[in-house]
Amino acid sequence: MGDGTSSEVTVVGQGARLEGTIVSAGSLRIDGQVKGKINADGDVVLSSQSQVEADINANNVSVSGRFKGNIVVKSKAELARGGRVDGNITSKTLVVAEGSTFSGQSIMGDQAGQVSTQRLGSAVEDEAPARDGPSSQAVEADRARAR
Repeated sequence: MGDGTSSEVTVVGQGARLEGTIVSAGSLRIDGQVKGKINADGDVVLSSQSQVEADINANNVSVSGRFKGNIVVKSKAELARGGRVDGNITSKTLVVAEGSTFSGQSIMGDQAGQVSTQRLGSAVEDEAPARDGPSSQAVEADRARAR
């Protein structure tokens, strides 16, 4: 990842279990369990042993373990082999490696910089009915006319 703003790395060890908000001026590596919110000025790396249920806001994120929540990054989100993400990802670049699992929505490109962590949940909920509703109704109406 290497694009972090600081060489300082905070490590949450494999035996550690944290609940709450983690704020890091540098980068963060998680080998243990975290539940809550993660804000890092640098990169966040979730190792293969990690189990994280949180909202992450960082420069870059790499997921090799299990993650549930929303990820908002300024640059790149990466799902490494064996990584699992259940949630939404907002990034300029998304890398999904073979052998990883992603269940959720992705917002990429220039739009990514405009979406904030607070707006992500409500934006997805607000847009889904408008996007899915009329299109599925239109398909059903077309099928009914075809019969």
